[in-house]
Amino acid sequence: MAIEVGSKVSGKVSGITNFGAFIDLGDHKTGLVHISEVSNGFVKDIHDVLKVGDTVTVKVLTVGDDGKIGLSIRKAEEQPAPAHHNHNQSSHSNHFEHEASSHRSSKPSSHYQGHSNKQHDDPKDFDSLLSGFLKDSEVRLTTLKRNTEGKRGGRGGRRS
Repeated sequence: MAIEVGSKVSGKVSGITNFGAFIDLGDHKTGLVHISEVSNGFVKDIHDVLKVGDTVTVKVLTVGDDGKIGLSIRKAEEQPAPAHHNHNQSSHSNHFEHEASSHRSSKPSSHYQGHSNKQHDDPKDFDSLLSGFLKDSEVRLTTLKRNTEGKRGGRGGRRS
């Protein structure tokens, strides 16, 4: 059985590491499923999802010249999500077009016109938000500089 990129094959989990799981594909071939390819959701500990000896269906992502085989469990599962995702994209773009067309004026249109919140017509609100952001940003930057200056041996920094 030739292992080709894009094919789905069945295998057994032969080993688990903190970065993924090794899958025995038979015919003396072993591939790696990286922890990011185990599940659609976040996997903190791979032992919560897989155990040595589990039989899994995987999709072949890569076959290297050195014999390394990259595998994915999440891409091997049949997912109806793409059709649903396209619907969301189209409804989002329709919403964007509707928002952009309902807020057009004689001024040149802004690239972000359709993505702003309901308060976008009042420039004073935006200015106050921006002002608040800048003040907060300056305070954080000052604190960061003060804490790192002493560690790098800069002048006037705190010594602990």
